[in-house]
Order: sequence, then structure tokens, then C-alpha cells
Amino acid sequence: MTEDLALELAGTIRHDGHGGVADDLTVADGLTGWVRDRADRLGSWAADFTADEETHTRVLALRAAVRALFARAVLPGPPSPADAHRLLPFDEALRRVNAAAASVTVTLELEWRPDGAGPTARTTPAPVPAHDGLPAALARATVDFLAGPHRANLRACTAPRCVRYFVQGHGRQQFCKTSCGNRARAARHYERHQNERPR
Repeated sequence: MTEDLALELAGTIRHDGHGGVADDLTVADGLTGWVRDRADRLGSWAADFTADEETHTRVLALRAAVRALFARAVLPGPPSPADAHRLLPFDEALRRVNAAAASVTVTLELEWRPDGAGPTARTTPAPVPAHDGLPAALARATVDFLAGPHRANLRACTAPRCVRYFVQGHGRQQFCKTSCGNRARAARHYERHQNERPR
């Protein structure tokens, strides 16, 4: 599903496994690989995509906006600690996503299927260079995600040092992955035993 791209874009900032935060898109080559890995959802152009510095900068700015909007969406829960101290103001984040989404013209067409199933609507983006189309596609995925049914289940992982957002699959799910749940239980166990030791 294309709206998953918004969650995946936000997830390019992640726990590095050593107590810090990793950024999969630190350099333009990281964006190149990330886009090519998602060619099945972005379109045929993505298989040969090579990020330039301008597109890289635009996608990083969009990602900051997406993470700020995700932080707003999880309220009253806490945002991801990766950027909670430096989130974009809500109005700026909203402006960035909407501007990127509007940067490519989309045509709405009515199709009448010959099998008797009746009419369907189809949107077709105007042909644009991949470097212009990528931020628009990611922004539209964000709009689809935040305006869709999954937003209500968006959560920030509460495991120590995790910085990801995830869609809660069931009411008791607190962590994005099993490994985060294991890490949280280990941290609680350690803290409990530290508090039980005589001073």
C-alpha cells in the first residue's frame, strides 16, 4: 500500500542497536537505495532512480514534517524521542506536506469498466521528472495515511532508545517489534533488581 511509504519514510530514523539513533538517509546514496527498494509502489521510474543533492534535501525536509505530523497524531501519547526536542512547528509541518503534495498535477478520470461493474475513478499524476515526483509521491502517501483509518492506531514505540512510529495491530501492543518488547522487559528487570539491592 502506498500510504505505508509515509511510515517507512519516518522509519528511516531508527535505533542503531547501540543506544544511538541511525539515519538511513544521511547521504543521497541512502535515498537512492531506499527509493529503488520501493519501486513496486512508487512506479517504474524508481527502479533507475538516482538521488541528487537537491532531491535529498527536499526529502529530508519532508521527512521532518512527516515526523512532526506523526508526533501530533499520537497525542496524547508521547512522540518518538528521536526528535521530540526539535519537532517542526505543526503549521510548518502541515505546510511542507501540503506544498509537496500539490507540486505535481493530478488528473481525475472516470473509467467505465466493460465487465459491467460500472464506473470507477482513477487519478493520474502528470508526467514529471522523478526528482520532482518523489517528494510529491511521499507527501501524498502521508496525506493518505494521516487521513485514512490507520492514523487512529499510530503509536510511538515506548521501548528504551527506540525512535520508530508503528501502527498498533492490537489493543495491548506497545512496541514496534518483538526485539523492542524484549529490550523493554530487560530494562524493567534490570531496574527492578537495581532498586532491590541494599544501599
